[in-house]
Amino acid sequence: MAAPAGKDSGAFQTAPAGAVNTGTFDAATWKYGPAAKAPANAKIWNPVKQKLIEGGKVTGGTVFSATDPETYCAMANAGYDFIWTEMQHNTRDWNQVARMWAACPHAKAVPGVRLAYADEREIQHATDAGALVIVVPTVDTVEEAEKARDFVYFPPMGKRSNGGGQAFGATFWGGVPGGYRATVNDNIVLIVMIETLEGLKNAAAIAKVPGVTAVFAASGDLGNFTGFNQGSPDYERAINIVHDATLAAGKRLCGPLAWRDRPDFTCFQAGSETAAIARGVAAELGTLANTQGKVEVGPLAATPGPAR
Repeated sequence: MAAPAGKDSGAFQTAPAGAVNTGTFDAATWKYGPAAKAPANAKIWNPVKQKLIEGGKVTGGTVFSATDPETYCAMANAGYDFIWTEMQHNTRDWNQVARMWAACPHAKAVPGVRLAYADEREIQHATDAGALVIVVPTVDTVEEAEKARDFVYFPPMGKRSNGGGQAFGATFWGGVPGGYRATVNDNIVLIVMIETLEGLKNAAAIAKVPGVTAVFAASGDLGNFTGFNQGSPDYERAINIVHDATLAAGKRLCGPLAWRDRPDFTCFQAGSETAAIARGVAAELGTLANTQGKVEVGPLAATPGPAR
């Protein structure tokens, strides 16, 4: 079927014998082929996606600043459902993230990340490195939600490039039933965050975008962008706009862990690795916590100011 040397094959106007797509080439009517189709009755292999389908409550533990794989793996095996690796408000690079995820890819919590924005490069770095939960902040429009969707999912749902990466390897997801490329579209979780007045205006349409798994009502930035404190009527109205839009679209509703008992919220961002260490030590030591000996001289002498 190769084109003859030096000649126009006419492929744009005419399909070869046996082709599914016939007539003049038209991208809008192209029938997608079966090469990467998931096997019939393929089961979900991402526990986070399965739990969301079942209506369970999902928690993401935040790894905010650590780059050490041992710290990451301690968080990933601490009991969370996924790890919210922070890339919006942190300066770590993708090599550091990939190294952390590779240290314990099959930990109890699957690798996830909050990106800085809905960008092809950022999203594909995350997915190719093995992320199964993608959180995109400050989604203001349907177009931004669709852009996030496009690069999270492989065709035909999206436009993710099949470029390889450690996600495809045997130590990550290469050995999943049905194969990674064929089944990951059914397993990856996309969470979009509503944080601004523009996002609130478009929340209903954003939530309906195919491929969006859940919508996150950003507790901090909705206060930042509305100018009202949590608990005030105007603030609560903003949260309820996200709530109503998400439920109407049949998607999952996310928020901070403090809202674990708030009606209809089923996925949550929990605290950072440093906060988890502090809570763990306090629980372990009980009344012995913060009972250090008192000295009167030297740099460790008791002072009225904060520790340095």
